[in-house]
Order: sequence, then C-alpha cells, then structure tokens
Amino acid sequence: MIYTMREKGPTSAIETLNQKFGDRPFGVSEAITAGFSRTTLHRLLTDGMLESPSRGILQLPGGGLGMLSELALVSARAPGATVCLNSALSYWDLTDEIPSSIHIAIPRGAWKPRISAPATKVHVFNAKTFDIDRVRVTTDVGEPFWIYSAERSVIDSLRMARWVGRDVGLHALRRYMDRPSAKPGYLMDLARQIGGTRPLAPAIEAILS
Repeated sequence: MIYTMREKGPTSAIETLNQKFGDRPFGVSEAITAGFSRTTLHRLLTDGMLESPSRGILQLPGGGLGMLSELALVSARAPGATVCLNSALSYWDLTDEIPSSIHIAIPRGAWKPRISAPATKVHVFNAKTFDIDRVRVTTDVGEPFWIYSAERSVIDSLRMARWVGRDVGLHALRRYMDRPSAKPGYLMDLARQIGGTRPLAPAIEAILS
C-alpha cells in the first residue's frame, strides 16, 4: 500500500496515533483533528493496522476494551454528551439494576446522536444546567468519558422519575445516604441549582427521620 509524503506512512501514522490515543478508542473526527485524512485512516483500517469496534470509532489492534468500554465507545461517538440516569447510577454503584441501554444526556439545542450499537437512549437536558457536576472519568483500561457525579445522578433520578422509575431513585438516595462520604447538605445545594428540590427534600427527610 502506498502512502503519500503528505500523509504519514503506516509506521509513522501508527506511532503518532499511539502517542495521541494509546489503547483507548477514538473517533474518526478526533483523528482528523490530529492531522490524519479519512483516506489514511481508511487505508490503515483496510490493512488491519486499525480496528473499528463501533461505527465511527477506531482503535489500535489489541487495544483495551474494559468492562466499562461501552460507555467510552458511546462517549467517543457523542463527545459532547454525558452518561446519566440509570447508567450513571450503575457506574457509581447506586443501583443493582443493569441497564439494558446506555443513557446519555445532551444539552437542549445540540445535535442528537443516533447510536444503535451499543443500545443507547439519548435524553435532552436543560442547557443552562448541563455542565453542573459533569465530571471526566476513565474506564478500568484508561478510556475517558464524561458522566454526572454521584450526587447529581441521585437528584436527576428523582426529578426525572418518569424516565428512571421512582423506586430506582429512592433506592439510589438511600444507598448514597448510607455512605460515610454522603453529603446531604451539598445534595440539597446542588438540587437548588438544577431544580430538583421538590422531590429530594421530602425523600431526605423521610430517610433521616
């Protein structure tokens, strides 16, 4: 396979991709931003020097796919999204449920991705509060993705009970409050910021009484 001088040769290209992304999956758009053309990426994929674990996602052969990698794959497909609700509760060990779909949030007005593999549900959140308590974490093999904090996930599960189920939200709150690291004061302050005081206050009062 011939690679032009303008486009990196295969060995140099793989070395650069490894330096930039390591073992983690990355989006085609990320690689293009890093200076690669679609032609080069297609050649590397065709030659078996890259793999595609999901549409629009690439990684080096043998790259790590850990137990949380579906979250990273979805985040790579929708880099502006945030893992939320049932999926976030599961990540923070605030539910015993194993979600059948990955739940992500996008700000109102943003492009709404359609992701069928892995199965993904997209929720539209208020753009003004979208970034509050949005944190960057990594999978067990170092793949990055964005997710709402444990505190925000609890509040969201209560204020959006129609999507989650009220019992799931209450169970998440009880499990959170049982932790030595629980911060009920911060929980209430955060609820005021994102509009979740009404369902949270009586639930906390019932647990503490």
